[in-house]
Amino acid sequence: MRRSLSSSLTAALLLTVSVAKAQSADPVNGAAFLLIPMGGRAVALGQAAVAAGGSAEAVFWNPAGLASSPASEVALHYSSTFASENSAVSLALVGEGVGVIGLSFFVADFGSQDIVTANGSTVGRFSPKHLQLLASLATDVADRLALGVNYKFIQFRQDCTGTCGGSGAIMSESQVGTTHAIDAGIQYSAGSSANLTLGVVLKNAGLALAVNDPDRADALPTRIQFGGLYRLPLQHSDNVQRIDISLLADLENELGGSVDHDARVGIEVSYAGTVQIRSGYAFLQSAARGPSLGVGLNLGGWTLDIARVFFEQPTLEEPFFVTLRAEL
Repeated sequence: MRRSLSSSLTAALLLTVSVAKAQSADPVNGAAFLLIPMGGRAVALGQAAVAAGGSAEAVFWNPAGLASSPASEVALHYSSTFASENSAVSLALVGEGVGVIGLSFFVADFGSQDIVTANGSTVGRFSPKHLQLLASLATDVADRLALGVNYKFIQFRQDCTGTCGGSGAIMSESQVGTTHAIDAGIQYSAGSSANLTLGVVLKNAGLALAVNDPDRADALPTRIQFGGLYRLPLQHSDNVQRIDISLLADLENELGGSVDHDARVGIEVSYAGTVQIRSGYAFLQSAARGPSLGVGLNLGGWTLDIARVFFEQPTLEEPFFVTLRAEL
């Protein structure tokens, strides 16, 4: 995968969830790559997923949602954007008395760029990547109240061969920045039939990220996000509920930062728990603002979720997301 370096890095920022809070031509600045969304269901719902859960995908949105997982599962996630190819694998293990334990690995590959001199000679290649390893724990701590925590090991790599620096500097080894962070969230189900779920999550709270130079470390994009999910209490004459409708809404803000909020809304219509149609809208303070559509299919312990995002002002290739989950 080869793209123009300046175009790739600029697009990487534009495609993050709320990139306007960390504007820079360098994706390390503010570690904005940590805001790249992942998961076919959540993205189709306009990224309104703080109060959603029940699967391994919850690790990327609110780890408390893992607590409602009905069974252990493994999930594969993939997304393609103009800026990067993103892939992840998630494992959720439902244990007796300990809640749900999760383990996930995420890679964002921003491609590679040849370094070409004025006379047209290729003297090196630059290949930035972002990696995350997440360890998760979620459990019910009280009646209808769930708590979840992620520990994140975060690494940004600038792999380089040949001459990649300015003024003829030769980088014989990759430049690497490593840091640590946590996500912590809660979910509470209310109502006589638990039709309403409320959630809040603090994401990317951790140490600043520096690539080789501690004096130029950048703060992580710490966010606090509130969300709600309401399942419409539909009634059927034969007492068999074939159609379920859920409405979701989230509100996010940079912790200690701007008063501007990012809002997200979504709707999911499910038939017999087998086929889901989803739509949403992300009201973001960035070029990633716009609607989304998606479908889900559940068959025999296998689940396939697909989503497509449509930018309000399409100037870049619009991304798609795929998640495949299997019960263990």
